[in-house]
Amino acid sequence: MIERVVNTVFTSCSYLIDDGDGGVWMVDCGDVEPVVELLRCRVVRGVLLTHGHFDHIYGLNELCKLFPNALVYTNAAGRDALLDAKLNLSKYHETPFVFNHPQNIRLSDEGERITLSESMTAEVLATPGHNPSCLTYMVGSDLFTGDAYIPGSKVVTNLPGSDKHAAASSLTRLIALVPTKTLHPGHFV
Repeated sequence: MIERVVNTVFTSCSYLIDDGDGGVWMVDCGDVEPVVELLRCRVVRGVLLTHGHFDHIYGLNELCKLFPNALVYTNAAGRDALLDAKLNLSKYHETPFVFNHPQNIRLSDEGERITLSESMTAEVLATPGHNPSCLTYMVGSDLFTGDAYIPGSKVVTNLPGSDKHAAASSLTRLIALVPTKTLHPGHFV
């Protein structure tokens, strides 16, 4: 079962994936209060970050206070963004964000599989362009694309670290996967 939370910052989306063992894995982390309401006594085991921009990470400190063992998966560029308000763009918002739990970060990248439960894994796809930290996750027939692919929207490539050629290549790759997957983009559409 997958549940979606539409966050208050830029209508970014967080997703909760039930692991079938009393736990939940999240994709991105914005508003924590509605997530806690949806947990119904389940434990957050980890967060799969689609990229390191503020609107997809700002709830991580609060979440890790509630679930101190929750792991946060990202690539090296994502780790750097978690630890730098300028790189995650929060420096330009009302509340600069720096992740206070660097010991929870786990690096992951193209082709790796993250074990979510005995019967569930997340395959990691590197999908840079919008940002070098962009990762897409395939969990069974579900595809979590973050901002690398949002149907009906052009990929934003005018931010620091963006690369329009890499974005085009990532988009082509993702569009080829969509017919066989259920799409879960990074913003409410």
